[in-house]
Amino acid sequence: MKVINFMGQRKLAIALSAVLLVAAIFSLSTRQLSWGLDFTGGTLVEVHYSESADLKAIRSTLDAGGYAGAIVVSFGTDRDVLIRLPQGHADTEGTALVRLLEDSFEGTVELRRIEFVGPQVGDELREQGGLAMLMALGMVMLYIGFRFQFKFAVGAVAALVHDVIITLGFFSIIGLEFDLTVLAALLAVIGYSLNDTIVVSDRIRENFRKLRKSDPLEVINISLSETLGRTLVTSLTTLLVLVCLALLGGEMIKGFAIALLMGVVIGTYSSIYVAATVLVLMGVSKEDLMLPVKEGAEQDELVP
Repeated sequence: MKVINFMGQRKLAIALSAVLLVAAIFSLSTRQLSWGLDFTGGTLVEVHYSESADLKAIRSTLDAGGYAGAIVVSFGTDRDVLIRLPQGHADTEGTALVRLLEDSFEGTVELRRIEFVGPQVGDELREQGGLAMLMALGMVMLYIGFRFQFKFAVGAVAALVHDVIITLGFFSIIGLEFDLTVLAALLAVIGYSLNDTIVVSDRIRENFRKLRKSDPLEVINISLSETLGRTLVTSLTTLLVLVCLALLGGEMIKGFAIALLMGVVIGTYSSIYVAATVLVLMGVSKEDLMLPVKEGAEQDELVP
């Protein structure tokens, strides 16, 4: 097996991660996120057309009828349309909106459902979503610290925070809508990245105990090289599914698929470089991973 010198490029990886993190934090501080209706509040209206719906004509009709800022997307088929109205529109306006659409359409327009999210509910969802991510990171640190060693826990959490911030920054920079589906994707990214990091950490721990004459950088390079094939196969097969979802899944899950796409790419990179680089910076050694010797075991070995 060819051993790749991953840690020889760790300074370049640190510089790249620093640039991405600074760009993400700057965008989140200035532009912030384009919060969806789930977090800002508003009205959601689903209608069914008897024939194929023209989304551009629907947007023009709504703008002319006083529903400026409405978001119109296909929902499932080309006859089902989902309309999102910003704050300022009551949940009782569904009937009036359907009547407006019927007047500009030769067929029939059926109101399927209408949902209203108040601003207070949106604030609560935002707060609970943030707490969910923090709790997930905290539980990850506890698990890795118990399962491996504290230095591995710090590396794993650093990689997860790295992935979440960069993914959020990506959504902020390109202005994609951030709703509950994207938040669910972020939590899934945490789980995916953690799984990859645990596989790498387990191999590093195993090799530290087997390759006792090798220095830490060599052990980490060997471990990363041994797990590289598994990491790439898992990531590529996952990306194939996510690309199909992003291209063919429709507007409703597009944000979810894009968030997972970004998270899988960044998560694969962080499990190789971020988590392992943190171990090097914290000075991990074989002494940190040696199995504890039971009291009296050495004397027992000396007895013939």
